[in-house]
Amino acid sequence: MSEILTNIINWIRNDYKIYPLRFIVEVTAWVLSIGCAITMAITVPSPPLIILYPIFIIQCCMYGWACFSRRSFGMLANYCLLVTIDSVGLFRMLNNL
Repeated sequence: MSEILTNIINWIRNDYKIYPLRFIVEVTAWVLSIGCAITMAITVPSPPLIILYPIFIIQCCMYGWACFSRRSFGMLANYCLLVTIDSVGLFRMLNNL
């Protein structure tokens, strides 16, 4: 178990050394994602979507850039689709205010 944990920590350190900006962007996007999920869970059935949608779109763009820099097509396609879907949702919500 100790060896697994050591390997994970070394992998994280190595990832940071290789591309520190990407690492910081990914961690920031992760924090935003968790924050949105917690806010959504706490505020159901009336979540503040006017606030959450833009934050979720921003963090998906951040993840998309990170995926692009890692040359991960599948993840990039996923985040591009999520940005598109949530942008349409945000637009529709703003049109109905």
